[in-house]
Amino acid sequence: MLSIKSRPLRVVIFWQLMFSLLAAIVCGLHSGVDAAISGFLGAIISVIAGGAYAILISRHSGYSASGVLRTALRAEATKIVVIVMALWAVFVMFKGLHPVMFIGSFVVAVLISSMALFVPEKTDK
Repeated sequence: MLSIKSRPLRVVIFWQLMFSLLAAIVCGLHSGVDAAISGFLGAIISVIAGGAYAILISRHSGYSASGVLRTALRAEATKIVVIVMALWAVFVMFKGLHPVMFIGSFVVAVLISSMALFVPEKTDK
C-alpha cells in the first residue's frame, strides 16, 4: 500500500479533496451539472498530482543532499507531467466543459497545495 509519510502533505491533500467537493457543489448550483463536473475535475487534477508528488517524496530514504535534490526534482517533474496530461485529457474528452469553472477550481486547488508550508510536521500535545 502506498502511503504518504509527511503530515503537511496529507493535510493539504485532505483540504484539496474537501475543496473539490465544495467546488462541485458551488459550480453545480451556479451553472448546472456540467459546471459541477468541470469544477470537480479542475480541483481533483491538483489532488491527483499532489498525491503522486507526496508518494514519491515519501519513498525517499537517502540522506545525502544530492539524493534529496534528485528525489525532489523527480517528484516535481512527475507532478507537472500528471497536471499537463490530465488538463489535456479533460479539455479533449469532456465536451460539456465550463472552462472558467474548470481552470478556476484548478488554480484555487493549486494555491491550497502551497499551504503545506504552514502545516506543522508534529503537533505538540
